[in-house]
Amino acid sequence: MYPIELVKPMAKDLTDFGFNGLSTPESVTELLSKNEGTVLLVVNSVCGCAAGNARPAAKMSLQHSKTPDHAVTVFAGVDKAAVDKAREFLLPYPPSSPAIALFKDGNLVHMIERHHIEGRSAQMIAENLVSAFDVHCA
Repeated sequence: MYPIELVKPMAKDLTDFGFNGLSTPESVTELLSKNEGTVLLVVNSVCGCAAGNARPAAKMSLQHSKTPDHAVTVFAGVDKAAVDKAREFLLPYPPSSPAIALFKDGNLVHMIERHHIEGRSAQMIAENLVSAFDVHCA
C-alpha cells in the first residue's frame, strides 16, 4: 500500500478532471453492475505509464463528442478492496494497472491492459477509446 500523501496528486489528476473516485467495494459494485448506461473505469497507478499515457489518454478521450455516462477511477495500491472488486468486473482479463475499461449496460465491452498502454502515446490510447465510444456510447 502506498502512502496517501504520495498518491493524492496522482489521484487528483483524474478526480479534478471530473472522474469519480471509487474507494469502496460497494461503490464499485453499485456503479459497474448497473444494467443501463456506460461507464469508463480507469485503474490508476503510480507507475510512469499511468502518468505519461493512461491518465492523459483517459482525459483526452472525454473531449470527444460521444462519451460514457460515467467516468470513474480506482487506485491500485491504495484502495485495495475497491480495486479487487473492480478486477472482478474485469474478468477474464488478469489484474493490470494501469488499465482502462468501458462498460455498457453492466457488461465489459472494451479493455485496455497495461501492455496496451506501455510504449504507446496518450494520443494513440485516446484514439482507441474514442473508437470504442463511437460504438458503445450515445
